[in-house]
Amino acid sequence: PCLLDSPLPTPLLLLAYPRIGALSLTMFGAAGRSQGLVAAYCIELPAHYSMPDNQDAKSPIPSADNSVSVSVEIRRSKGVLHELSGVIFRHGGDVSSVAILDSGSEIETISFEINELADHAGLLEDLRSVSGVQRVIENPAMRRIFGKRVIIIGGGAQVGQVAVGAVAEADRHNLRGERISVDTIALVGEENIAEAVRACARLPRVRVLVLAGALMGGDIETAVREVRERGLEVISLNMAGSAPDAADLVVTDAVQAGVMAVMAAASTATFRISRLKRRVF
Repeated sequence: PCLLDSPLPTPLLLLAYPRIGALSLTMFGAAGRSQGLVAAYCIELPAHYSMPDNQDAKSPIPSADNSVSVSVEIRRSKGVLHELSGVIFRHGGDVSSVAILDSGSEIETISFEINELADHAGLLEDLRSVSGVQRVIENPAMRRIFGKRVIIIGGGAQVGQVAVGAVAEADRHNLRGERISVDTIALVGEENIAEAVRACARLPRVRVLVLAGALMGGDIETAVREVRERGLEVISLNMAGSAPDAADLVVTDAVQAGVMAVMAAASTATFRISRLKRRVF
């Protein structure tokens, strides 16, 4: 797999390489991790909290806007991604995510998440006119359905306990208008876990990663530091090994780790890891 950082707008980047025959592609923007609300609060804080700077403000709760998800069923051939992204570019859309589904089938589905789009009807009409297109469907954007993602990786017993806290806390925030989903995968082995940690930085809408296990270190520690550099917050259970030393936050109780992970992602919570004066609980 290839991970590419480019200053070009997404549609221009795709237009620059029209001959790529992609088997699968997932692309996402990092803007959601840096954009935030400007708000005023009066809060009584515990002694181990410090007030954050404005740059740490969380992203707003998803609301009705001009973002849209468009699924295009098209006959498989090289260059189709180039053609479709060109249509989106001409309509002024900003592609925030794109995924190729049913890869290898005669008819593939390419799903685009598009922001800053004013003329939905005109875009759909022009996409339907592209050669090989079978059907075009407009859907609500994924961030308004599944929202932010918390991913839990590690041993099955610990992953399950972290998930208990994360799902319970996500339910509380989702009832208040937030959108947070919880993903889990039970893995063993340094190589497998390190690969999964690095892959989290390539997945769309991931806000927090939780390491749940009894022993993690070596290449897992390196992978944690890499994904943190890309803006992903990492919470680790208090375990043996060097991986906790690389995490943003270390929590002893597994259920509480899940709760704090969701609180860190939620716009409906005032909690932020950057407020904490100590990192081990």
